[in-house]
Amino acid sequence: MQTRLLFATNNEHKIREIRAAIPPSIQVIGLKQAGIDIDIPEPYETLEENARAKSRTIFDLTGISCFSEDTGLEVNALGGAPGVRSARYAGPGRSSEENIDKLLVELEQRENRRASFRTVISLIWDRKEFLFEGICEGAILYARKGSGGFGYDSVFVPDGAERTFGEMNLEEKNEFSHRKKAAAKLVLFLQNLGKPAAKN
Repeated sequence: MQTRLLFATNNEHKIREIRAAIPPSIQVIGLKQAGIDIDIPEPYETLEENARAKSRTIFDLTGISCFSEDTGLEVNALGGAPGVRSARYAGPGRSSEENIDKLLVELEQRENRRASFRTVISLIWDRKEFLFEGICEGAILYARKGSGGFGYDSVFVPDGAERTFGEMNLEEKNEFSHRKKAAAKLVLFLQNLGKPAAKN
């Protein structure tokens, strides 16, 4: 039996990554595919609050189970920035390339290049909300490598890898991906629904 789940996003890159990260028994559809034309603001100061706002907005609109996510790149030397503002680091309406340019300038004189991608998924299921987190530790390069992926992928090398996310295909990226880790927790939750609790 297939579970159909509405993903509260218009970002086709995220939809593609989530679909690749979960089994085919869960059918993920984006807002456009569901015929929902809405841009959901992300005004809050944490990934958790933004994820919650998006899932609640779509649940209130549709009344059906849905999930959303918010992801940020957290750079140690920058005190966790760009973090929740990762998509608009260089300013509202700026491109991913401009965001990377700003990041590289900010890190020019820094030896500490440690960073992590963090994803928070908010699921509303049976009118209850559940949060799932995925983290990928790594480092920021001094220049771009690779043209794949999106966002900051071309300058981020995950721990245990020798290439950036931008040099990997989707299958390779999912071996390390923050989004994959959060999605795996979501899948485990859905798979365990209805199963009897284990006895001590």
